[in-house]
This record gives sequence, C-alpha cells and structure tokens, in this order.
Amino acid sequence: MQLFHKTNFDFIGHRWLFFTISAVMILAGIASLVVKGGPRLGVDFTGGSLVQIRFNQGTATEEVRKTLDDNGFVNSEIQSFLDSNVFIIRIQKSEIPMTEVANKVEQAFKSKWGEGSFTVERTEMVGPRVGEALSEQALWAIIFSWIGIIVYVAFRFKSTAHGVAGVIALMHDVTITVGFFSLMNKEISLTIIAALLTLIGYSINDTIVVYDRIRESMRLLRNKTLGEIINTSINDTLSRTIITSSTVIIVLIALYIWGGEVIHDFSLALLIGVIVGTYSSIAVASPLVYEWETRKAKKRAAVK
Repeated sequence: MQLFHKTNFDFIGHRWLFFTISAVMILAGIASLVVKGGPRLGVDFTGGSLVQIRFNQGTATEEVRKTLDDNGFVNSEIQSFLDSNVFIIRIQKSEIPMTEVANKVEQAFKSKWGEGSFTVERTEMVGPRVGEALSEQALWAIIFSWIGIIVYVAFRFKSTAHGVAGVIALMHDVTITVGFFSLMNKEISLTIIAALLTLIGYSINDTIVVYDRIRESMRLLRNKTLGEIINTSINDTLSRTIITSSTVIIVLIALYIWGGEVIHDFSLALLIGVIVGTYSSIAVASPLVYEWETRKAKKRAAVK
C-alpha cells in the first residue's frame, strides 16, 4: 500500500528549517519548566497518601472524582477496576497532615453515600524519600535505555553517527513531550514515565526503518551524493512511516476520548510523542547523520 507515489521532498535541503522548528518547541517547553520550577510531579514522586475504597454498589468514577474535588482534594489520581467497585485514590501532599487525609476522605464519602455504603480497605503514605528514589529510578531507566540504543544501533549499522543521532532524536521527542505536559500543566507520574519509555521504543523503531533503507540505498546508488541517498531513502519510506503512525494515532485518539480518566494522560503523552517521534524520524535523525558524516568528511579532506 502506497499513500504517496514517487515523492521527491528535499528533507536534507530543508534540514535547518526542521532543526529550527525543533529548537522552538524544545525552548518553549524548557521555558515553561523554568517558569514553573520544573515539571508538575505526581504523588509517586512528591509523596502523599493512598486510600483504597470498596463500594457496596456500582459507583461511577466521575462521582468519586467530583466528591473529592468538592472536598478540596483536587487533581487526585483515581484508579478503578473493571467489574469491581474498588477505587485506589492517590492524593498529593498538602497542608492537611497525611495521617488525617484518609479520615477526611472517609468523611467526604460518608456525606455523599452514607454510612456503611463503602469500606476503606487500605491506607498508605508515600513519603518524600520514596518519591525521590522513584524519581532517580525513572531517570536512570530513561538514560540506560538511551545508552542501550546507542550501542545497538552503532553495532547494527557499524556507525556511531547513527546511534548518537538516533538517541538525540529520542531526547528531542521526550523533551518536547514533557514540555507539552508542562505547558498544559499536566502531572508527570509513573504512568507517564511508562508512556515515555514506550515512546522511545516506538520512535527508534521508526528511525531504524529509515536507517535500513539508507544502508540499502548506499549499496545501490553509489553514483549519488550522501544527501541524495538520504533524501531518496526518506521518500521511499515516507508512505510506510505516515500510514503506520496514522493508525497508531487513530487508536490513541480513541483511547484519549473514550478511554476514561485512568489512561487519559497516558494516551495523551503517547499521542504527542508519536506525532513528534514521526517528525523526528523524518526530519531530525537522518539529517543529523548527514551533518555528522559531512563534517567528518570535511575534516578528513582538510587533514589531507
């Protein structure tokens, strides 16, 4: 299936335009993070309280959320289970002592649904030390994934340029996604970290498809320049890239609209990431390889 036939877009010729667009998006996100003092971290990272409640009858998540909002527990994380009346509620640290949060939540639900209509099954506290440890582990998870990708791609394509350029494109994707979350004042939770790691896997797969075509074209198109080879390769894979990304985006839009509050931010992070990741596979990763190899060739020529 071909969405486009015999396209001839000059991606390499417009690489500085693409780099400028990326820089603007990255700087906008960084500016938002600086103004807000960093990302808005969820309960998993900042510490807070966890309350697990089982209702005797079917209860809508929207009603639980509204009750919490009305009683001052705004932006609480609520996780529900299919075919069950159990809700796990995560509440961020606030002026209310963590030891009193569970009691206040219980009183709020009693006022709404009445005595004996639910059971508090579990209460826990997530301390700041636990949150700090989770933040560190999340950061290392992303860093180690990047290191692994550099080693794998460099080994597979016998070129450090491909590995480094691929990881720079991934850093570009993650930074812009986190920046968008900051601009929209969304929380970064462990679920969002999972979405970012998923995005890294998706984006590098898309990039490797383009790299594979470049490697094939370098054997077949020996009479062409590197820029022409990369342009041809990106154009050859353009239909595949757009069709694959479009099908994923359609699913993510459906999840974002109808998936419910539990996966709302997760699907949003992936939606932003897939769009940015598709763009970076075409307009960032391969042009970076071109810049790397061109500069290296110029240095060799200067030495001779």
